[in-house]
Amino acid sequence: MNKELQRIMAAKNREVLPGILMTGAECAPFAKTGGLADVIGTLARELKTLGFDIRLMLPFHRVIKDQYRERVRHIVSFSVDIGRHSEYVGVEQYDWDGIPVYFIDNEHYFGHTIYCGGKFEGEQYAYFSRAIIEAIPVIGFEPDIIHVNDWHTAMIPMLLKTQYDSYPQGRCKTVLSIHNLGYQGRFDFGYTAHLLGIEERYDHSDYIEFHGGSNFLKGGIVFADKLVTVSPTYAQEIRTPHYGEGLDGMLETRADDLIGILNGIDTIAFNPAADPLIPYPFDAASFSGKQKNKQALIAELGLKIGPAMPVIGMVTRLTKQKGIDLVLSAFDEIMEAGPGFVLIGTGDKEYEHFFQGVAHRTGNRAIGLMEFNDPLAHRIYAGSDFFLMPSMFEPCGLSQMIALRYGTLPVVRATGGLKDTVVPYNEYTDEGNGFSFENYNAHDMLHTVRYALNIYQNKERMNSLRKRAMNQDLSFQKSALTYAKLYLLTAGQ
Repeated sequence: MNKELQRIMAAKNREVLPGILMTGAECAPFAKTGGLADVIGTLARELKTLGFDIRLMLPFHRVIKDQYRERVRHIVSFSVDIGRHSEYVGVEQYDWDGIPVYFIDNEHYFGHTIYCGGKFEGEQYAYFSRAIIEAIPVIGFEPDIIHVNDWHTAMIPMLLKTQYDSYPQGRCKTVLSIHNLGYQGRFDFGYTAHLLGIEERYDHSDYIEFHGGSNFLKGGIVFADKLVTVSPTYAQEIRTPHYGEGLDGMLETRADDLIGILNGIDTIAFNPAADPLIPYPFDAASFSGKQKNKQALIAELGLKIGPAMPVIGMVTRLTKQKGIDLVLSAFDEIMEAGPGFVLIGTGDKEYEHFFQGVAHRTGNRAIGLMEFNDPLAHRIYAGSDFFLMPSMFEPCGLSQMIALRYGTLPVVRATGGLKDTVVPYNEYTDEGNGFSFENYNAHDMLHTVRYALNIYQNKERMNSLRKRAMNQDLSFQKSALTYAKLYLLTAGQ
């Protein structure tokens, strides 16, 4: 066990680490649509390494069932009430390298896509929350802490403290992770009350009432024992009206229980020295392999640029949050500065339409691919010189960390986790690992891109920047230790 954890346990007179049940709508490698899945999966593995009895409880989504149905063991089945209906709950267990994973099986709720949208998505995850709580007494594991993630499981803390307070499950402490405050699970209060048996007195601004309806995430914010978000800067930002999405006041009242813990990345999956998805492995000792990856990327995509020209890469969702408006506004000026440009991603149709046409507009100096292609994403991280990420807001961001790992220098807006991970280059002190700008406008972004392209002309400076970027500790190990301390604090309350 980690020596620092041993010291903390001794100070708290604890002989064993608290047992943790972690749950969320998705988790890599089982089901993934975004960074939430990576965080849950990677954190669970790191906690296991630290010595925790960590277990996962996930929906048995169609995408999981199709792959794992022959590898799970049926544990138990029972029913829960959702609204006026009694619904089947099957609990299937899978051993994931020593981590028990419990899948909640119900074909009606999880036999299709992970997120169905609309009112049905609220019913999906109301059911899932109820099933988790009811499953605890029958799986042979009573956790000390239930760690819930985002709005889909955020009602669990409220249910435990209002409906299960006299049950064994009511002894469980709860930690809520907020990965993106923009997604809250907002529904008509009557609908929520019908699904989960919520008493009318909780239709109040001190509880889950929000703009005349109900808010699942707010339920977690009000009732969870501890609140976590995914970077220190974002933890500060969401307590302000500009970033708080209407919940800043409630978050301010819980400021003493809110902590920002920076995410890490899976440094095994993203390791340029041993990445099977890139043609030329490389490390910080030599950048000849990185240059070969760049030339291979140019050839693969048919970019009409020479091998000495800089390449700007983007691997992104095409949404306003990701700063795509800024890129569109300054795109012609960026290309006039002389780089190649590669983007892969999907999202809003107007953005997709724009990037589908950039190859024609630039004579193939820019390429936009509207798809999700993980192997190609790895090659873009490895083969680009710069990684553009001008987000309007970014709770943490993993893409800039992956870029750093591959020696691809981020150009970011200084917000949330981008501010916490990208240190702007100072040419006078030779410090920093990338480039950043403060104000959310196209002019400042363009100025920073031009500055980065100017630095590119100095090979010595670029290599110094790349080495610092690649030598950073971007693993989840530090983050997991901070989570471990939080769990010990929470369990001791």
